[in-house]
Amino acid sequence: MRALRASLLRPSSKIILRRKADMPKRTSPLVAFQSKTFRSLWSATLISNLGGLVEGVGAAWLMTSLATSHGMVALVQSSTTLPVMIFSLAAGALADNYDRRQIMLIAQMLMLCVSATLAVLSYGNALTPWLLLSLTFLIGCGGALHNPSWQASMGDVVPRDHLPGAVALNSMSYNLMRSIGPAIGGVIVAAAGAAFAFLFNVFCYIALIFALWRWKKAPARNMLPREPFGSAMSAGFRYVLMSPNLLKVMCRGFAFGLTAIVILALLPLVARDHVHGTAITYGIMLGFFGFGAICGALLIGRIRDLLSNEWVIRGAFFTLALSSFLLALSNQVWLSCLLLMPAGVAWVQAFSLFNVTVQLSTPRWVVGRALSLYQTATFGGMAAGSWLWGELADSHGVTGALLIASVTLAMGGLLGLLLRQPDFESLNLDPTNTFSEPQLQLDLRSRSGPILVMVDYSIDQEDVPEFLAVMAQRRRMRIRDGAKQWSLLRDLEKPNTWTESYHLPTWIDYVRHSQRQTHADVEVSEHLDALHRGDQPPIIHHMIERQTVPRHDDMPLKPYLDAT
Repeated sequence: MRALRASLLRPSSKIILRRKADMPKRTSPLVAFQSKTFRSLWSATLISNLGGLVEGVGAAWLMTSLATSHGMVALVQSSTTLPVMIFSLAAGALADNYDRRQIMLIAQMLMLCVSATLAVLSYGNALTPWLLLSLTFLIGCGGALHNPSWQASMGDVVPRDHLPGAVALNSMSYNLMRSIGPAIGGVIVAAAGAAFAFLFNVFCYIALIFALWRWKKAPARNMLPREPFGSAMSAGFRYVLMSPNLLKVMCRGFAFGLTAIVILALLPLVARDHVHGTAITYGIMLGFFGFGAICGALLIGRIRDLLSNEWVIRGAFFTLALSSFLLALSNQVWLSCLLLMPAGVAWVQAFSLFNVTVQLSTPRWVVGRALSLYQTATFGGMAAGSWLWGELADSHGVTGALLIASVTLAMGGLLGLLLRQPDFESLNLDPTNTFSEPQLQLDLRSRSGPILVMVDYSIDQEDVPEFLAVMAQRRRMRIRDGAKQWSLLRDLEKPNTWTESYHLPTWIDYVRHSQRQTHADVEVSEHLDALHRGDQPPIIHHMIERQTVPRHDDMPLKPYLDAT
């Protein structure tokens, strides 16, 4: 037990190269294609991504003709990322409590209708800068609704050991289209105008809608009633707050999004002002960025074999810092395109790593909400960064903004000295499914409460320091899974007796809390059982509180007990 405690408390290693014994088994990202469902959805998403990128080129280039402010051009990027920051947690709660397939279908239909509206208004020359931003904001709302359900569905489509590959392939899907989509978008905008780009996107939604419609997802088996929407949102927020690894990912993701977005936010201005290009030039430059991202997705497993997660993230920050610095000084199309390739590699490496870390650190019951909060952090950073770098471009010029960004990106890499990116943990976060409701003597209802749970332990004095260290983990786990007013009590007359107590609002909340125990949590429970010195296992008391004294008993014995 002493050795276990020491292993729990020892600091993380500072070694750059990872030992092979500490690394998860690496598989090719292509292994996820063994799933027929994944292949179908991935292919349809590929087409949808193509349409979205073509539309993005049309919106960004159209804004350069509708507005003279650099800030307004950069806000096109913000308008699609800001909704993720605002609505992502709500979308995550929906993803964890409702049918994810239906949610994605609704989101795709919403975006299809908005894109059709954009096409009609653009064809009639009725768009203004703020109307364009409003409609792209609505498309961003559809993406915010779709993304948590899509990301959380990966665990339903592929096995857990294929999950990193599926995430990498999803990144590759977007960036594969980014390598050609913007160029196609530039050709479409130059030849037929932005209205046709918006119309092109309308038809690209149909493939994904059809694939989702054909997907026959097995219904989730859950005997409990659906968690209330407000409680579900607070539960997701609470889980992340009580998970140190997830908090580190959120903070680093925000910092990365805030700084790394500078290249994409200012790229239309770089194409127009630095290299004096057209919409086609802008599309080609985005294509080189996307090609670099494809290379990054294909190399992701090999790079993680060589470097710890922290150094992958630091390398991404430093690579983007160098690319931003050199891009500020370049006025040649070919050189700028070459500089965008390593930026694309760094972009996909960092975001793929963040995403996989969140999914592997979160159980299925809350994965949608954890992913939504991660997206809130990263997309919030990108939305704020798009506005920030646009304002700096207005006041200091595009060159000045890129040079300032290169410095902040380098500082972001050094942030790892304080918030080290966690390595993947081989934790089994599947539920134990061993909980069975105790045989209650009172005629309890699911909404009855508040419920007080007390667990009695007998601990020898020499084991108290170890018991407290393990109980600190137990406290975090209890609160993370929904317990309230947790406390640890010691009997003054029998100092070997310790009592853990916590509250749940209702009996159904207690059942839901107990069913959230994972196999990884069992280690803590087994450790506490080993420290317990009683003749019997720790005694658990289930009590219902009465904060007032009723005139009549409103909680009678069960009928069969009355008969005896």
